[in-house]
Amino acid sequence: MGAHLVRSYVTQSDTTPDPAEPFQFDPMLGFEERKEREMVATQEQMNLAMLPLEQRDYCAHHLMKFLKCKRDNWPNFLACKHERHDWDYCEHQDYVMRMKEYERERRLRLRQKRLEAQAA
Repeated sequence: MGAHLVRSYVTQSDTTPDPAEPFQFDPMLGFEERKEREMVATQEQMNLAMLPLEQRDYCAHHLMKFLKCKRDNWPNFLACKHERHDWDYCEHQDYVMRMKEYERERRLRLRQKRLEAQAA
């Protein structure tokens, strides 16, 4: 369960990327056609001022629908299950995508280190 901590701080500390820093490799490296991720927002949802900064992500449009549904159906909190499910699914997909990008960066760093060792 703590294998990632051992890898990060003990065994492979030089190749493990820091999630707080930008990645060093180009996201398009190895891809011929890759769409860049974009935030989705309609004209109605452009007013993100009501959302705190930590909730302004790729799933903000689902969160806005969910909050609007909760506001409109106040006593009946069960009326917004579909909006809640859409928001949770989007957050999960965003998490999976970020983990894939992190793992790709880690593997590219290992590959770079291996190629440098072979060249030396």
